[in-house]
Amino acid sequence: MPRKSRIDAPGSLHHIIARGIDRKNIFKDDKDRDSFLERLGGIFAETQISCFAWALIPNHFHLLLKTGATPISTVMRRLLTGYAVSFNRRHRRYGHLFQNRYKSILCQEDPYFLELVRYIHLNPLRAGLVNDLRSLDKYRYSGHAVILEKRKYSWQNTEYVLRLFGEKVLWLPVWFFVSAPWPLSARWKAGLPATIKLYLQNLSWTASFPLFLRLPSESAYCFRQYPSLYTRG
Repeated sequence: MPRKSRIDAPGSLHHIIARGIDRKNIFKDDKDRDSFLERLGGIFAETQISCFAWALIPNHFHLLLKTGATPISTVMRRLLTGYAVSFNRRHRRYGHLFQNRYKSILCQEDPYFLELVRYIHLNPLRAGLVNDLRSLDKYRYSGHAVILEKRKYSWQNTEYVLRLFGEKVLWLPVWFFVSAPWPLSARWKAGLPATIKLYLQNLSWTASFPLFLRLPSESAYCFRQYPSLYTRG
C-alpha cells in the first residue's frame, strides 16, 4: 500500500520528530550533536526555513518549523540522509540510522504554537538530561538556551517566539508574576528583558505539573486554579 503524501505548503507549521532505529541513539557524543546542528543550520539558511523550537535527545530530536518555498520533505531528506552518512562513517557502522520516516505533525499556529514551544524545550528535562530548569538554562542542545541569549544560532527565530509570549500573557496582573505559586529565582525577576521573563515563567509553570502530565489546555488549568487571574483589570 503506497504511503500517504504529506500535507505541505509554504508557511506551514510542522512539529518534526525523528527517532533512531530500534530506539537506539542517534547522537553518541557532543561531536555528533555539533555536526547535526551545523548541517541543520546550513540547510535551513539555504531553504529559508524558520525554526522556532528544537531539542536533541540521545535517541531522537524535535523541531518546530515553518516552511519556506522548499518542501519539508526535501529539507528533511537532505538533513537525515546527510547526517546518517556522516554518522555511519564516523562510527564505522552500516545500515539505517533512523526509524521509518520522520513524523511530521501539521499544526495550527494560533492555538498550539506556544504549547509546542514549551513542550519541545522541556524535553531534555523530561528525558532526565538535566535535573531542573536552572540546569536547562545551560543545556547546549536545545533552543531554550538560545532564547535566553546564552547561545546564538542565526537559524533560530527567537524574536517571533518572545513577541508571542508577550502578547499572550502581558495583560495578566503584575502580582501573578511576582508571587506566583512556582519557584522563580531572583535572577529571573531582574536583569532580563520582559519577554524573556514571561517565557521563563510560562516554562516554569508548565514544568511544575506533577509528573509532567500535559493537560488538554494549560489555560483551562490555570483558569480553574486561579480564576481571578483571567479577569482583565
